[in-house]
Amino acid sequence: MSTDRNLIQLVTPAGERISHPEFDPWVKDIGDEQLCSLYEDLTVIRRIDVEATALQRQGELGLWPPLLGQEAAQVGSGRALREDDFVFSSYRENGVAYCRGVDLTDITRVWRGTASSGWDPYTVNMATPQIIIGAQTLHATGYAMGIQNDGADSVAVTYFGDGATSEGDVNEAMVFAASFQAPVVFFCSNNHWAISEPVRLQSHIQIADRAAGFGIPSLRVDGNDVLAVMAATRVALDRARHGGGPTFIEAVTYRMGPHTTADDPTRYRDANELEDWAAKDPILRVKALLERKGLLTDRVQQHVHDKAESVARELRSGCIGMPDPEPMDIFKHVYSEPNSWLDRQQDHYARYLASFGDPAGATSEEGAR
Repeated sequence: MSTDRNLIQLVTPAGERISHPEFDPWVKDIGDEQLCSLYEDLTVIRRIDVEATALQRQGELGLWPPLLGQEAAQVGSGRALREDDFVFSSYRENGVAYCRGVDLTDITRVWRGTASSGWDPYTVNMATPQIIIGAQTLHATGYAMGIQNDGADSVAVTYFGDGATSEGDVNEAMVFAASFQAPVVFFCSNNHWAISEPVRLQSHIQIADRAAGFGIPSLRVDGNDVLAVMAATRVALDRARHGGGPTFIEAVTYRMGPHTTADDPTRYRDANELEDWAAKDPILRVKALLERKGLLTDRVQQHVHDKAESVARELRSGCIGMPDPEPMDIFKHVYSEPNSWLDRQQDHYARYLASFGDPAGATSEEGAR
C-alpha cells in the first residue's frame, strides 16, 4: 500500500519547505515566531511523554500510552482549534491536552489510579480520554449535532487510531455525521500499528478512502509535518463552520514507542521499519527547517530546553505529590444526582471498611450511619 498518493506535505523530512498552492494559504500566518513556538510545543510534548514513561517505569504510574513520533499530528491539529471547539480524544492525545491547557497533574491522574477521570471537560473544552476504542467518535458526532441545534459555528473534533476504524462505533458515528451534515472532524492518527496488528491488515486501501463510502470528504496528510497537519485541520474546520459537514483526516505518522508501557513492540515490529521512520522524526524536521531559515539560535534552543525541563519537573512533582483518594471517594461523581441504589452500596462498603477496626475511610454522611 503506497504511503505517498495524495499525501499533503509542506515540509520534507530534511526540513525543506515545499510550495503547495492549495494549502499554503492556510498557514500563511505562520511566520518565524510561530514556527519557533511550534518547535517548542513539539519538544515540550515529547519531554512530557519521556517523563511520564519514566514515572511508569519507576512505579509512580500504573500505565502510560506513549505518543513518541506522533507529536506533529497532535500539535498541528491542536493548535488549529478555536477555544470554543470541543475535543473528544482517545487515550494517546496527551499532546492535544497540553495544547488545550489541561493541567499537567490532571493528565496523569487516571494513569496513577487516583481518579476515574482527569479534569473538568468544560474548563478546557476537551472531554477526558476515552479508553473504549472508537466510542469518542459517537460522542463527538452527538455534540456536533447539538452545535447545529444551537446555531453555533464551533466544531467537534474527535481523535482515534487506525485500528479504531474497524470498530462499529466509528462507522456508526460517520453514518450519523454524514446524514445530518454535522460539524465534526474525524482525525485518524494512522500510526501503522493497532497494538500488534499492522495497518495493512486493517485496510487494503488508504484509510482516508473509506470516508467516501459514507459521503464524507477526506484529506490525507503527512502526520509528521506539523505545518501540513495544521493546514489540513484548518481546511476541515472551516468547512464545518460554514455548513459543509464532516471531514475525515488521515494523518500518516508512526508510533515510535510501544502501544502502552505494558507492550513490547520488538516482538512484532521490524527494527528496519523503525529506523526508516526515525528519519522522518517530526521534531527533527522542524529543527532542520529552523536551521535553514537561520532561526535556531542558541537563545532559542536554550529557551526551548528550559521550558521542556520546567514542564517535566512540574509533571513529576504533581504526579508524585498527588494525594491518595479516600476510600469512600469511589462513590463520588458516579451519578449526577444521589439515588437509593448507590446509597445502599455506599452504606455496605462503609460498614465493610469499619469492620477492619479503622473507620477512617467511612467519613461521609452515608458512611457514618
